[in-house]
Amino acid sequence: MITVTPLMIDDYPCVATTVTLPKTQLVMVSTEIGYIMCGALDIALLNTRLHNRRIIAGRAVGVKTVDELLTAPLESVTDEARAIGVTTGMLGKDAIRIMSQAITA
Repeated sequence: MITVTPLMIDDYPCVATTVTLPKTQLVMVSTEIGYIMCGALDIALLNTRLHNRRIIAGRAVGVKTVDELLTAPLESVTDEARAIGVTTGMLGKDAIRIMSQAITA
């Protein structure tokens, strides 16, 4: 099952997506320019083999819900996310704020 829910972080619109799979659940929150996701996200792949796509993303591990994703610290971030101010250790919701602010900048 896939659940897609509009979400506001402060005044910034984003989309929360949950994909329920056998024995696991994928959770992510996306903005127009980037996203944060559960531990299934391969940041190293995005930074190396897919670097030319300039993907803005962050990864939090051990999360099972959108709320947990937003309140968990990011375990890793892409180089492109770092370039706009998203850092390892930052809470997911703070990363979404930075991504959203970058859209309007």
